[in-house]
Amino acid sequence: MVKKVVVIGMGYVGIPVATLFANVKGFTVVGVQRRSKRSGWKIDWLNEGKNPIGGDEPGLSGLIARVVKKGTFRVVEDVSTCKDADAILIDVQTPVDENRLPNHESLEEVSTDAGKHMRRGALVVVESTVAPGTTDNVVKPLLEKASGMKAGKDFFLAFCYERVMVGRLIRNIVELPRVVGGINQESTERATELYGHIVKAKLCPTDILTAEVAKVVENTYRDVNIAFANEVGLICESLGVDAYKVRELVNMLPNDPANPASNPIRNMHYPGGGVGGHCLPKDPWLLKYGLDKYGRFKFFPKVIVSSRELNDSMPKHVVDLVEDALAEHGKKLKGAKVAILGVAFIENSDDTRNTPSATLFAELKKRGAKPVLHDPVVRSFDLPFTNDLDKALTDADAVILSTKHKEYLKLDLTKLKKKLATPVLIDGRNAFAEDAAIKAGLTYRGVGKGK
Repeated sequence: MVKKVVVIGMGYVGIPVATLFANVKGFTVVGVQRRSKRSGWKIDWLNEGKNPIGGDEPGLSGLIARVVKKGTFRVVEDVSTCKDADAILIDVQTPVDENRLPNHESLEEVSTDAGKHMRRGALVVVESTVAPGTTDNVVKPLLEKASGMKAGKDFFLAFCYERVMVGRLIRNIVELPRVVGGINQESTERATELYGHIVKAKLCPTDILTAEVAKVVENTYRDVNIAFANEVGLICESLGVDAYKVRELVNMLPNDPANPASNPIRNMHYPGGGVGGHCLPKDPWLLKYGLDKYGRFKFFPKVIVSSRELNDSMPKHVVDLVEDALAEHGKKLKGAKVAILGVAFIENSDDTRNTPSATLFAELKKRGAKPVLHDPVVRSFDLPFTNDLDKALTDADAVILSTKHKEYLKLDLTKLKKKLATPVLIDGRNAFAEDAAIKAGLTYRGVGKGK
């Protein structure tokens, strides 16, 4: 029976999963967080029962406060707390570098540190997304070397990927099916039993490599579908039609479960000004890396790579739209003040990981513009930004809606026009009605919106 769980990494995955386990009768949970300049403050916040994740996150704040008050959850910076843990969950970031290769620095560090302190019989679960083959070829050897023990015999190892989405962290962990892959049958069984305490949906046991592939394919599938929508959006812009109307017509085909093989249903995604978040911008590269590193034969996944590159290019297309709209007013992009609304990659969240707004900012600077970032939810970011919307908008030559925060949806377009030096609105998220923008006197451009 598991009694103590250690969760290494207090982020968008680690915090909700730790507090869910801490709410299980008989469990105590210790979170481990490095006291860095960027994230160290979360230790004190969590130990005070406060939620460090901003935006709309139903159920999380109350859960954190409850388990802290109960005394079943606390956060430390010392990984030696693993010494008496029954289960250790690894929830650190696993980014890719500028060469699109996995950066294993954090994963390797915590694997070594956990190995040094873990006890015989412990279960280690990697929840962080990794390239196929990483748990077996990177994590396992480090754990074995540091501990002097044998995986699958002296301790147990599994990969159980998260399916969280900001805005639905608790819901997704509890209600979505969970894939559990162990290095051997006992590892899989132990991990499955553990997650059975917090997951109400189906638990799907498999081998570790299949689980790793499933995770990155799951996100790559979505990335490819978004790329298709973006490509259709560009086609529609060029032809002078509305991609959103095209999407509506395409998706009207009905679901016919009576004949799955010939089901006419379509689910075309939305085009937009870029793809962000921790997963989609990197998971296709992790899938490719696993193929290149451990695959039995050489194969170039051109659909996946081309899709990722197209999605990466969308913020630059948004800047093209700015340039085109300004030209209607006889104004050049160089020297123009451009307000970018939204730093977070997704609406009503403070998650800025791989945000397209950073690419927008860089591309505008590159072309000589003066970009100003605004966000009503984000607390800190690597680039300068403001929480003062009036400051961002006043005397701007163009406004780009990059993130569909609910605060932006309340904007009065007539009042907005009066604040601007040049009345240009670029809608990267289909947030505003084109007719309403034109009626307010704004020059409107939208991704996927033909003139």
